Amino acid sequence: MDDSQKVDAYINKQTKWKVELQKLREIILQTELKEEVKWSKPNYTLNGKLVVGIADFKNHMALWFHQGVFLKDKHNKLLNAQEGITKALRQWRFEKGDEIDPQIVLEYIEEAIANSKSGKELKPVRKKGVSIPPILENAFKKDTSLKNHFQKLTPGKQREYAEHIGRAKREATQQSRLEKCIPMIKNGDGLHDKYKNC
Repeated sequence: MDDSQKVDAYINKQTKWKVELQKLREIILQTELKEEVKWSKPNYTLNGKLVVGIADFKNHMALWFHQGVFLKDKHNKLLNAQEGITKALRQWRFEKGDEIDPQIVLEYIEEAIANSKSGKELKPVRKKGVSIPPILENAFKKDTSLKNHFQKLTPGKQREYAEHIGRAKREATQQSRLEKCIPMIKNGDGLHDKYKNC
């Protein structure tokens, strides 16, 4: 199945957003962007670089701009989904009944394409070091095998686990997350591996 067929299947299985996703897809396909599937969602690239994507959620669907931070947003459509965490990505949310104006959508996509061609790109800042939360340190003391497996993971995977476990406010939640992560760590998997290469 090629990417176009995968996108067909993705849209056809929709119950809530089928019409809206198809409309956005038709607008995007008027451009020079290449249709691909990444993270099991339709994404559109230029020379291998992600430009836009479309995705469904429970209460809305969204048009994602991977380098949306550079868009002028003169119609005030864009949001930062995770303020303080997300740096470059911006989304345009559509809820049931919202109008999808093809001209405005195309205007934003064409600007994103122009930005990509001119090399505008906010690259992620690579974090150095891994801060291990106390609950994980204690688990290492009780289970040296867990510590050995953890140390074999890449720094990025180590950081994902440490942040995921340590970010929980309640100790019970940290413990629950730790218990779910232990088998994955011992298996050499990253926290988000199941979402990669979809």
